[in-house]
Amino acid sequence: MHNDEFETRLARVRHRFATTLESKIKGAVVSLDRMSHSQGGVIKHIADSYRNLHGICGIGPTVGFTATGEAARAAEGVLIQAHHEKRGLNEREVMGLKKALENLRVAATLELRLMYQRGG
Repeated sequence: MHNDEFETRLARVRHRFATTLESKIKGAVVSLDRMSHSQGGVIKHIADSYRNLHGICGIGPTVGFTATGEAARAAEGVLIQAHHEKRGLNEREVMGLKKALENLRVAATLELRLMYQRGG
């Protein structure tokens, strides 16, 4: 009985994670252009994207999204220095983040499909 309760709770967390995953990725993609400018709000866009990616890194593998978590960690790695320095992304970082977010999108799409195929 204890195991069933744990599985039920884990399924709820997995479902909540899955339902927000695509919007978090899209949010980072949409904010990408705003993260490279020196105008107001750049630090907020970087902080929001960093926080969302960090959450994906931490929760993803725990609920069965291992590849998604790894891909999010790579994207987070591109943002970390600018986030800590409270500055916009340079051109190299923008290109790296674009590639990392595309890899994250692909990994998430595959793992979401698997989850829904299993009834998840």
